[in-house]
Amino acid sequence: MSRLYGTFAALRQITLGFEAGRCHVLLGENGAGKSTLLRTLAGLLRPTFGEVETLGARPEECRDRIGYMSHAPMLYDELTGIENLRYFAKLYRTRPCLAPEEAMRATGLDPGLKRPISQYSQGMRQRASLARVLLPRPELLLLDEPFSNMDIASAKQMLAALASLRAEGRTIILTTHQRELAAPLADEFITMRAGSVVSVERADHEMRTAGGGA
Repeated sequence: MSRLYGTFAALRQITLGFEAGRCHVLLGENGAGKSTLLRTLAGLLRPTFGEVETLGARPEECRDRIGYMSHAPMLYDELTGIENLRYFAKLYRTRPCLAPEEAMRATGLDPGLKRPISQYSQGMRQRASLARVLLPRPELLLLDEPFSNMDIASAKQMLAALASLRAEGRTIILTTHQRELAAPLADEFITMRAGSVVSVERADHEMRTAGGGA
């Protein structure tokens, strides 16, 4: 699978499979293609060449089973955390969802906190964003830089929340520049460079070279 922007190849002949119920960590410098791959898996971008299958179907056919957390928090700064989640929960009226309070607690946040999102720390904002993604109970979580600009304490809280989700059988694919932070959670590290996958490393540190493909 490849994704072009004009003559620029953001993704170059990617061939990957992701095991269900595992955590797959995408590593690489800025511009490596990590976010583009995540957006393609989410169905937000279509490949220029090749095909993408997510949860046994085209991504656009199973979006209600996918939770995508972008690098931007996608929350309303003037609202509290619980007000944000109650607003987004209304968008899923035809689906069984987590209660907003339950989603917040799942990420280690207090639903009773009266502080607006604008006054949250970066770590709290990231976890509130994850809580929003959890509302419709997605099977697959696609998380773009969930540890961005976090201190160690906040990163550990995020790790604890993600570990619980993985223990429930959710599949997690996340991007990060901070391998050491994701190490306790990761089952697999996938390193990208210039739009290509250059290596895949299992958690047991068994290294294999990624194969090419269309």
